[in-house]
Amino acid sequence: MLTCLFSLVLNFSFSQEGISLCSWNLKDFGKSKSTAEIIFIAGVLKDFDVIAIQEVVAGDGGAQAVARLADELNRNGNHWNYTVSDPTFSSSYKQERYAFIWKASRLKIAGDAWLEKRYNLEMDREPYYATFESGTKRFTVVNFHAITKKMQPETEIKYFKFLPEQYPDLHLIFTGDFNCPQSHTVFNPLKKMGWLPALTGQKTSLRLKCVEEDCLASEFDNIFYKTTSVTAIATGAIHFYKTLLNIGEANKISDHIPIFIRFTLN
Repeated sequence: MLTCLFSLVLNFSFSQEGISLCSWNLKDFGKSKSTAEIIFIAGVLKDFDVIAIQEVVAGDGGAQAVARLADELNRNGNHWNYTVSDPTFSSSYKQERYAFIWKASRLKIAGDAWLEKRYNLEMDREPYYATFESGTKRFTVVNFHAITKKMQPETEIKYFKFLPEQYPDLHLIFTGDFNCPQSHTVFNPLKKMGWLPALTGQKTSLRLKCVEEDCLASEFDNIFYKTTSVTAIATGAIHFYKTLLNIGEANKISDHIPIFIRFTLN
């Protein structure tokens, strides 16, 4: 059924102006994803320049699933490169990997991507960084998947206020599944330093069952960018579940919707 409705996902496109970044928690992204699901996911993501993926499984074909997705994206007419993290180091909860996939004609990666080392004991799934080049300018995406809400993700997010000082020469863009709304006070230090959330009041996690027309549960995913180095052109979320027969089909893809920002570097 995914392939039958696949064309409906392709009704949006992005201007070539600026750089487009998408972030998506892809729910146990590994060998369990079928070919049809990989094709569907590629259709959602093909118009972006760089994609940050959370919840790539540490085993069971996680890295191979990223390669399958990159291969499918390549079939859409562009060349894509990708990098997958090692399993997160300190995870007592659930060890995972992260991934970045980027359009080679639009961006180059500068050096190697890396997992956070200084705060890898304070964060259960330490963030994954990659620095990208667009012409003569660079930006670094910090890809993060926090512990669940009941485990108090703010106890991890509070360390983000130290990262700009740790990497003073990098233009950091924080993204991922924070399991915490941007309105939480734990983000106030970042906001005071000039980082703003791309989304405000946008729920991003899927319900198991829709309540009438409401299929979204919580405001968990976001992108934080510094206004002195980044100018946002457009931000939003992709409600891919609306193209499928029911919310159960959507949850097989993911229990989160993808979010994005299109921006220029100052």
